[in-house]
This record gives sequence, C-alpha cells and structure tokens, in this order.
Amino acid sequence: MPKHRLLLPLFVFVAALALAACGGSSESDEDKVVDVIETSVTSDDPAGCTEFVTQTFLDQSEEGEGKAALKECEEDAADTSDNPDSVDVTEVEVDGSNATANAAFVGGGFDGQTLSVALVEEDGDWKLDEITGFAEFDQAKLAGAFQEQLEKEGSIEPAITSCIVESLEELNQAEFEELLLGGSSEGFVEIAEACQ
Repeated sequence: MPKHRLLLPLFVFVAALALAACGGSSESDEDKVVDVIETSVTSDDPAGCTEFVTQTFLDQSEEGEGKAALKECEEDAADTSDNPDSVDVTEVEVDGSNATANAAFVGGGFDGQTLSVALVEEDGDWKLDEITGFAEFDQAKLAGAFQEQLEKEGSIEPAITSCIVESLEELNQAEFEELLLGGSSEGFVEIAEACQ
C-alpha cells in the first residue's frame, strides 16, 4: 500500500478545521471568532479553504504545502464524514488583529479533544491561522478514533493497524501534538514503516 494512503486518516482529522463556511455577521470580534470556528467544522464548501483559513493553516493541516495544500482542502471539502457534530468555543481572547480560542469537539476524529487555535484578522474577516496544541487531551480516545479510521480504510492489515495504534498510545502529549500538528508527515511515516 502506498505510504500516502496511510497518511489519509491523519490529515482527515486535522483538515476538519480547514473546511470553513460563511458565518453570519456578528457585532463583536469575539462573536466573529466563535462563528468562524463553529461554522468551519461542518462546511462542505471548497470556498472556505481560502475565505476562512490562512495558507499557514492549510500548510499545517494538509499533506501538501502551498497550492497543493489548497487543492487537497478543496477536494476534501465535500467529505464531511469525519466532521464533528458540534464544537464548543471558549476562552476567546482578541488582541488587535490576532485571536486565540479553545475548541472542544463532540463527534468526528477529534471527539472529546479540546484544541487551542490561533486566528488572524485579514481585511475585516477572521481566519483560522494555526492549531497551537491541545487544551484538553484524551490520548486513548484519539488513538481509538485513529484506529477506527485505519480500520475503515480497509486496506491495512489488522496487525499493522494495531502496531500503529500502540505506537500512538506510547507517545507523550508533546510528541502526539508534534505528530498531528507539526505540519510534517515524517513522524507518522516512521511509525507506519516500523510497523510493517
């Protein structure tokens, strides 16, 4: 099986945030930040890949970089199967044209996790710029969701899937964050190769 097929579930998790849709106009910047995060996780509109996320976010959340990352995002937009059912946005802090918030997910690949995100304001519109880490981290649940995605893929032998999941469960939070959010697939490739 090609290595890039092993990477698909990983990037589906992170890409869920990259799929953004137009939010309603809100009065405060805090409301706008909440709106863009809440609507981004359920959208199937490829336009959201440029309207509501920065290139920095795409480079972090997609397998490719630059134009390749944008193309991947647009192609993946229609697949909402791993999108969360809802997201609870808290801890919103706005400082000029920068903002941070926590996003707690219910359902989807990040079910039970709370991600910290950074946003930037460009021409009056807030955009997701980066996932900065986990505010609340349930490693067992995340590894289980990853196992479910690999099993759904169907082309990976069960022994390899078990090995990958066990390797994920052995990582500490910082290592897991780097694997998922570091913008590189190298760590995951190493785990997958070691399990073959």
